Amino acid sequence: MVDRFRTRFEVRDERFRRVNGDEWTDCLWTGGRWLEGPAWFGAGRYLVFSDIPNDRLLRWDETTGAVGVLRQPAGHANGHTVDRRGRLVSCEQGNRRVTRTEPDGTDTVLAERWRGRRLNSPNDVVEHSDGSIWFTDPSYGIDSDYEGHRAESEIGGNHVYRVDPHDGEVRRVADDFAQPNGLAFSADESQLYVVDTRARHLRRFAVTETGTLRGGEVFATCDAGSFDGVRLDDAGRVWVAAHDGLHCFDPDGTLLGKLHVPEVVANFTFGGPKRNHLYLCASSSLYSLRVNVNGVRYPGW
Repeated sequence: MVDRFRTRFEVRDERFRRVNGDEWTDCLWTGGRWLEGPAWFGAGRYLVFSDIPNDRLLRWDETTGAVGVLRQPAGHANGHTVDRRGRLVSCEQGNRRVTRTEPDGTDTVLAERWRGRRLNSPNDVVEHSDGSIWFTDPSYGIDSDYEGHRAESEIGGNHVYRVDPHDGEVRRVADDFAQPNGLAFSADESQLYVVDTRARHLRRFAVTETGTLRGGEVFATCDAGSFDGVRLDDAGRVWVAAHDGLHCFDPDGTLLGKLHVPEVVANFTFGGPKRNHLYLCASSSLYSLRVNVNGVRYPGW
């Protein structure tokens, strides 16, 4: 694998022509089996990401460029987020739970059952400014022993859930997905975007004041494999990982353009002090480039 390649933005709509970045995209590290879930820690200037089949969390240090093992075994962790207190929240699809790593290194289990039944294999997670945790629960971690542990579903479906910040109750908020995957809030948290990988599309819901969802119309359909992770920038554009790189959509649903990557992109995040550094987990490699757009800043950050 080369250590860099020439960056290629494909313009599909003239509104995307002013979006650009580094001339070269760097390969920071390669050697994973399937990388996922990058989470940026600004205070420490490092990135945490998952190598799911190898059951490990990895840590890339911006100050040295070194990559080391942060945790192994890691419950075949998939997606992560950093909460508003700087703690790592992880979807451990092998352990079938969502956890939070405390400052002393211990783990707090946030969700592992719904109505007394074990979750399937939590996949991706986001935090709302009210303190609630929202996550998707497809079947990937129980479908085989490759990135989890083969098992039958106790729930009988693949859903989206919310963990109440007051009583910790796990509530199902959407139950009509084939394989829910990446999810992200709009800047004002009034909308939630959720990928359905098997259906190859991205849906958009309205978030109510009581923490429920309404609507759920298809916002965009993938034309290159399937969608996976999703993030927004501060202009409201929606960026989604796909088999040929990142797809960028206007809030009106128009495909504005693409950032092409030579491996299948699973997930990505905006990092750096100005949230204008893209980190991409793509198949076996971690890529990065600085762009002239900024990741969204949510309430409470």
